Amino acid sequence: MALEDYGALGDGRSVALSGADGSIDWWCVPNLDSPPLFDRLLDPEEGGRFCLTPVDPFEVERRYRPGSNVLETIFTTAQGRARLTESLNSGTAGRLPWGELARRVEGIDGTVVFAVEMRPGRRANGASPYRSKIGEHAVFHVGKVLGLLLHSDGFAGEQADDGVCGRLTVAQGQREVLALIVGEGEPLVVDPVATIDERIDLSDKEWRDWSDRVAYDGAHREAFIRSILALKLLLFSPSGAIAAAATTSLPEGIGGRKNYDYRYAWVRDAGYTIKAFLTAGARAEAKAAFTWLLKRLREHDARVCYTLGGALAPDLTVIDVPGYRRSGPVHVGNLATTQHQHGIYGDIFETASRFVACGNILDPSSAELLSHLADQCADAWRKKDAGIWELETPQHYTMSKISCWQALARAVELADQGQLPTTCRDRWSRERDRIAAWIEAHCWSERKQAFTFYAGSEALDASLALAVRFGFDGHDRLEKTLDAIDAELGAGPYHHRYSGVAREEGCFLACSFWMIEARALLGQRDRAEAALAALTAALDRGVGIMTEMADPASGAFLGNLPQGLSHLAHVMALHVLTQQDPC
Repeated sequence: MALEDYGALGDGRSVALSGADGSIDWWCVPNLDSPPLFDRLLDPEEGGRFCLTPVDPFEVERRYRPGSNVLETIFTTAQGRARLTESLNSGTAGRLPWGELARRVEGIDGTVVFAVEMRPGRRANGASPYRSKIGEHAVFHVGKVLGLLLHSDGFAGEQADDGVCGRLTVAQGQREVLALIVGEGEPLVVDPVATIDERIDLSDKEWRDWSDRVAYDGAHREAFIRSILALKLLLFSPSGAIAAAATTSLPEGIGGRKNYDYRYAWVRDAGYTIKAFLTAGARAEAKAAFTWLLKRLREHDARVCYTLGGALAPDLTVIDVPGYRRSGPVHVGNLATTQHQHGIYGDIFETASRFVACGNILDPSSAELLSHLADQCADAWRKKDAGIWELETPQHYTMSKISCWQALARAVELADQGQLPTTCRDRWSRERDRIAAWIEAHCWSERKQAFTFYAGSEALDASLALAVRFGFDGHDRLEKTLDAIDAELGAGPYHHRYSGVAREEGCFLACSFWMIEARALLGQRDRAEAALAALTAALDRGVGIMTEMADPASGAFLGNLPQGLSHLAHVMALHVLTQQDPC
């Protein structure tokens, strides 16, 4: 199934992907970074799935309920129409202490017959599912995960060790419910099916109550809310971490080997997402994520990424499954954990600056930590690094140098505001100016009329659009750089990340939103609005969940999803075009 045909459900701890054919093809239990209970997304023949699919040929209409992450699908067959409403349920006190995937089917017209199949995955043949009889219930087990399929009276299925199969028929006015209750190494709470059904609407109300408080009243509010809701799905509530995406190993190019695990918290993504939450007025989420980030920095120093629980991300391993559209390898872990990227300094300080700009205060311990990081940045900026794109060959990447400039510029501002100690303030100021002079001397190409990918090269990097947001000097040169990026890296409404990468991956959605934001900040509002309209039209092929990339020829989505960086870049572009600031 095409990636754009999936919708995402979430409960603050995990994310499930529901396809337009009525199949749940991805759900990691109990946590977003746990092994998947359903993994047909990466193993189409043998992977776990929870299918609720009409037996006759059908057409589909899908949408999220307004302001909610509760998903509705209307199936139309020659015999009738039925509505499927899906939710990873929450309760009146927030996230439930168990996983509860609820699926309600309602007959609208005529009669619709559904084939039902619930088949747990085998964890790449590392676990063999089985069932046991406990009281009146047939409980399934996969490793330490146990679960229960509950249903209303209209469903009768056949139980086996490898799952449940059956059929469900709904006529006009009829309502049936199927639900999975799951946990890992813990007792299961078995509520009546009617209670679980009620929690679908309770969950919908909780989502709507939250999104109603989002501080954005611009012309694009519906799109803004959808992206903020997608980012909310990636906030791991047990710790406050923000996952980069909810999946692993979805290819950046079909048949390629760029298949990475994004179920970790990147400093870059966390910083940008915190800023997006602050932009939306979601201060509780922003504070939780910022606190989580500061704690990780105290424990492990400045690293590129961490697990959602706060440990260092594990080394890369390969899982023996075919992969999405047979684009292996399938990975767990991420190589970025061993890299150094200067960009983390800018990301951390931009986050702190935005947090303070909203009227908040840094505590002495956090201020001391940030001061030490500013000192590190002042010493390290002359070194080569892996860059924002986590490349294997260290270079003097221009964006990395700008990030160091950004970090020290924000550090000086925070010191002047009394938020940081002023002991090293003058040194930070001098190094900031040295970095700017170095960039101007080594990273500008007269031939390209642009800042280049790295010192001494003629290649371009679309992430340099962010330099406008960061307030880097050189309005005229930044404007020319944007023009060069459009000319060399643009592909219709999309943009490739950097020169030469088009042959192995699609276009990076965040880059295109960064370009729109940069144009708006430079005063090119009409051009930014036109670019946004074109990109919005190109991405209008699902329910509003974005991946990391898109194929510029076909428009097909590529990469992991929901991709936090795509959604937060979307949020910031809309915010700048509306020129709103809730702080």
